[in-house]
Amino acid sequence: MATGSGKKVCIVGSGNWGSAIAKIVGTNAGQLDRFDSRVTLWVFEEEVDGRKLTEIINSQHENVKYLPGHKLPPNVVAVADLVQAASGADVLVFVVPHQFIGRVCEQLKGHLKAETLGVSLIKGVDEGPQGLKLISEVIRDSLGIPMSVLMGANIANEVAAENFCETTIGCRDPAQGQLLKELFQTPNFRVTVVKEVDTVEICGALKNVVAVGAGFCDGLGLGDNTKAAVIRLGLTEMIGFARLFCAGPVTPDVFLESCGVADLITTCYGGRNRRLAEAFVRTGKSLEQLEVEMLNGQKLQGPQTARELHSILRHRSAVDKFPLFVAVYQVCYEGHPVSEFIRCLQNHPQHM
Repeated sequence: MATGSGKKVCIVGSGNWGSAIAKIVGTNAGQLDRFDSRVTLWVFEEEVDGRKLTEIINSQHENVKYLPGHKLPPNVVAVADLVQAASGADVLVFVVPHQFIGRVCEQLKGHLKAETLGVSLIKGVDEGPQGLKLISEVIRDSLGIPMSVLMGANIANEVAAENFCETTIGCRDPAQGQLLKELFQTPNFRVTVVKEVDTVEICGALKNVVAVGAGFCDGLGLGDNTKAAVIRLGLTEMIGFARLFCAGPVTPDVFLESCGVADLITTCYGGRNRRLAEAFVRTGKSLEQLEVEMLNGQKLQGPQTARELHSILRHRSAVDKFPLFVAVYQVCYEGHPVSEFIRCLQNHPQHM
C-alpha cells in the first residue's frame, strides 16, 4: 500500500470501540495530506471460525467478531505484533480495556519515537501509591510521551453506523489539539477541544459506575424517574470527585460537554454496563458469568472502576462523601443486596 510523508497513526486496540474509531481515523488519514494514509491497528490475535482475526480484517476489511457489519477502510492494516504496529508512529491511539494498559506499555517501552503523541480513549482509573492515577498518567509515566484524551457520548456501533454524535478531546497543547481534531472529526463525529484533560478523563471513567447503578434500577423495574435521580446524583458525585482529585481548576462547563452529562445519559440508557447490571439483578448470575455470556469477549469497566474508586476513596478518608459510588461497589463485590443501593438514593447527602 502506498503511503505518504504525513504523520503515522497506530490504533492500539481492536475491540468494538477501537474498530469503530479505526473506521474514522482510517478514512481521515486516507484523505488528509497531514497523515500517512496507512493506519496500523494492533489486534490481540485470536481465531474466529478457524482463521486468524488479523487475516480476516485485512482480507475482508471487517472486524467480524467485535464490530460485525461495518467495513473498515482498506488502508487500515491489522497487525498482531504490538511493537511492529507502533513502529514509527507519530500518533498512538490507545483503546484497550484499562486493566490491560500496564502490560501494553511494558511492551512498548523503548520502541517509540521521542516525539510520539498519545491519545487515550480508555475509560477507567488506576490506583497509584498516592491514590488516584488516571490512565493517561499511567501511559505518560510509563512511555514518557505527552497524552491527551478523547471521551464522549459515543456508543461504538452508532459511531460506526455514522449516526451523528459529539465527542470531547482534552488536550493541554493547542497545536496538538488541532492535530487530533483533524484526525478524528467527521461531519457526523463532531469534536470539541478543551484544556481540562483530567476532568474530561474523570468523566469518562466515572460515568460507567453510575451506569451500573442505573442498571440496578432497571433490573428492579423502578422506571425513568428513579433512573433520572441516579443520573443527577451520579453527576454530583462525579463533579465532587473531580474537585477533590484534579490538581488544576475544575470548570463546571466541562460537565456540559459530550464527555460529561451527554456521555452519562447515553451510558445509563444504552451502554453495556447498564445492560449487565440489569441482568445481574434479574438473573442472579455473577458479573463474571454475564460478561462471558453477553459481551462476546469485551470487558466490563464499571464494576472494576467502582472497586478502584472505593480503594482510592478509602485512602483519602472520603468514602462517606460518595455514597452512590460506594453502594455500587458494595453490591458488586461485597454481596450487599440491591435494595441497599436504593436506600443510598433515599438517604443521599444531597437530600439532607
